[in-house]
Amino acid sequence: MRPILATLLGLVFALLTACSRDQNTCELNPEVANVSAPVELERLEKPFFQIKNTTEAKRFITQHPLFANQFLQRRQFPTDDVLAEMLTRLSTNAGLQQLGRQTDSTFQDSEKLKSQLQRMFQHIRYNFKDFRVPPVKTFVTGLSQDMFVNDSLMVLGLDFFVGPNARYRPNVPDYILRRYRPEYVLPTAALAISSKYNKKELTNQTMLAEMVQFGKSLYFAERVLPCTPDSILIGYTNKELTGVYFNEGKVWAHFLDKKLLYNTAPFTVQKYVGERPNIPEIDKTCPGRVGAWVGWQIVRKYMTTHPEVTLVQLMANKNPQQILNESRYRPKPRRAER
Repeated sequence: MRPILATLLGLVFALLTACSRDQNTCELNPEVANVSAPVELERLEKPFFQIKNTTEAKRFITQHPLFANQFLQRRQFPTDDVLAEMLTRLSTNAGLQQLGRQTDSTFQDSEKLKSQLQRMFQHIRYNFKDFRVPPVKTFVTGLSQDMFVNDSLMVLGLDFFVGPNARYRPNVPDYILRRYRPEYVLPTAALAISSKYNKKELTNQTMLAEMVQFGKSLYFAERVLPCTPDSILIGYTNKELTGVYFNEGKVWAHFLDKKLLYNTAPFTVQKYVGERPNIPEIDKTCPGRVGAWVGWQIVRKYMTTHPEVTLVQLMANKNPQQILNESRYRPKPRRAER
């Protein structure tokens, strides 16, 4: 078999694997559909851009106290007058107004966004009975913050997610910038919410601990957004995703051969689980954050091997070694084809 044929077969296998998960889990479970998760969605872009002076800005602050207190950090300003002046400068800025119009055009269907959020919240509440659905506000942040989430408020900085046609885009490298498109709003929110439940032993700073920690977050996002492709959940291109699936054994062998799993050097850990365009230590085509991707595969294998374990129990598990051992994760490198 020639190498190109092997690569094509790997591509087909990877795509079929991802597609089969989506097709099998995309239909809403009737039990999930019965979960009450009403969404209070408020679009704040329009009233924000109606602000023309500080008097109107102070009225905006008064009318949206939760948003002002938590997202705008009202208490960090000496007076509301100072905050009002800042808001007025932003709302009357021509460049930000243009970005606001593009944001409104991209996300004009509020009911669609509300429905997507509700389905995600239903999946979360189905697994975590104590989850309180926060009120959701959308805003044009001036590319200052893409997402804000806590128990009492969620703010979606939609201007981050307009996409490549936006007049202004986040000042980040291209390999991160490609994840700022409309289809990434929900995955970004799911990953942010996962941190509330994703427990870890703070004294365990090994590579394995970080890999499994990221893996649990990605698995959480997968479970609460079952219709979302793997490529969107982790932010890889289809080519990158195909490559890591096909070379999974090679990547795992690298971690073992280099004795990386129990390495605690922050710089080394960051090289494999943090943001990078690629990981040349493995291969120049290996995408960044591959350690997080491997952690995801370990968690998936663990949950497949232990169907009795609930999502709640997984997220509360602080023992990455146990998860690895009981997953029986042992991908083997593919033999070189002649």
